[in-house]
Amino acid sequence: MENHLKSTPKDVFLHLFNIVTFYLSVIGFITLYVNYINAKFPDALNYYFSGISDGVRWSSSILFVAVPAYLLTTWFLEKDLKITPEKRDLKLRKWLTYFTLFISAITIIVDLMIFVYNFLNGELSLRFFLKVLVVLLVAVAVFAYYLWDLKRKESLSKIPLILTVVVSVVVLASIIIGFFIVGTPGAQRNRRFDEKRINDLQILQNQIVDYWTKKQKLPVKLVDLNDSISGLLIPTDPNTKVDYEYNIISALAFELCANFATADKDYGIAAAPNFYTQPYDSAYSQNWIHVSGRVCFSRTIDPELYKPVTNDLKAIPVR
Repeated sequence: MENHLKSTPKDVFLHLFNIVTFYLSVIGFITLYVNYINAKFPDALNYYFSGISDGVRWSSSILFVAVPAYLLTTWFLEKDLKITPEKRDLKLRKWLTYFTLFISAITIIVDLMIFVYNFLNGELSLRFFLKVLVVLLVAVAVFAYYLWDLKRKESLSKIPLILTVVVSVVVLASIIIGFFIVGTPGAQRNRRFDEKRINDLQILQNQIVDYWTKKQKLPVKLVDLNDSISGLLIPTDPNTKVDYEYNIISALAFELCANFATADKDYGIAAAPNFYTQPYDSAYSQNWIHVSGRVCFSRTIDPELYKPVTNDLKAIPVR
């Protein structure tokens, strides 16, 4: 029967769709837990919460869509096998199964090599060990499942149903865990509002310093920074649309204030303080760590660092 049974277009669609959604699910699951580890065990030299939260959202989205699609096509395939048990020997099915076994076996070998190398190099840390463990456990589970699936002959086994329930519970629990690590969707929205507030305050700070270097005095009000020629318009709070608070402390000192919805410590930033101390596109470092509620950032202009711009241009004769 094996030599005469051929794959139908339906078989090709179901098997390819099933394996692709399976790979997406595995990648999403591993990436999700790697981001969880990064959030719970931050690296002070390389920690940006916005990148971690983006990774969690993407991974959760992949799991939320790919896992149900994988389980649904698996159910269709199991149902088809009960009707036509001979399809267990389809070449397409065996090729995809052995390819998955190959990928999982290579992943296990490479994962162990990386672990041994870092162990011999004395660079093991808890966060690295946990990442290696996650990849190893997932790869071993995949290898064990497909090896069992390759060898089984009966189509009435309850193991696939049990695994479906287990996988569904584990995936759902993994997504829910993210709410406690990176926050709920509402908390993430508040976090993005706060990131926009910080960006606005950085723009205002730069414009105030630029204003002082050109006029040797601080602007009386933020509206004085508006420039119709350059197109600069003073930003306002992205959520409430209220103006940011600006106070002159002395001839060279000022403060900028805003109301924040979240606190950096709630996202592990206190353990990795250079989340905001080193902006990607800035040549200077400033401290923008904040708590929730009203926070003011005091700044003092150093005339030695920010030289006043002198107008030495002579009148150009008109011809």
